[in-house]
Amino acid sequence: MDAPRDHEEAIPSTVHEHVGTVSEFYARHEEQTTPAQRIVEKISIFLGSPAYVAGNLVFVVLWIIWNLAAPELGFDQWDEPPFFWLQGLIALNAFIISTTVLIRQNRMSALANQHAHLDLQVNLLADEKTSKIIEMLEELRRDLPNVRDKVDHKAEELAKPTDTGAVISIIEEASEQLNCKHK
Repeated sequence: MDAPRDHEEAIPSTVHEHVGTVSEFYARHEEQTTPAQRIVEKISIFLGSPAYVAGNLVFVVLWIIWNLAAPELGFDQWDEPPFFWLQGLIALNAFIISTTVLIRQNRMSALANQHAHLDLQVNLLADEKTSKIIEMLEELRRDLPNVRDKVDHKAEELAKPTDTGAVISIIEEASEQLNCKHK
């Protein structure tokens, strides 16, 4: 039992805080999920499993074999070639699969958008911190008597925090230009 505690003590408290924050984020997202959404997602996961695909293939093969062999064995044929009922079942199956997958993808897309927003926030904060560190290093370099003072244009440029509004404007302009070219 001492090993897990040693492991936890080796990790900075900020990491624990971040892990807790991320866990809370996912917990809130799960709380917002409706019971119907959970059921659809479980169905979607099952429908996307290799076992379901294999089961479908076995079903289709057995259906075809039965309907081709039934008259010769003296049994009723459920579905004569070209297997109208089998085609209907396959179409219904495809409809159910595509609908459940789309429902699940919509929720996953919303979660991905939230992740992207969070990533942007974290990246902007990291940019601010990095700019401040560069600014402080440049100030320290200028103030130290035994370090030659020289102008570093790149460091001066990097010390400026990113203007988020300007970046967004540039992205929007580029996106508009790209959309105009495709019209």
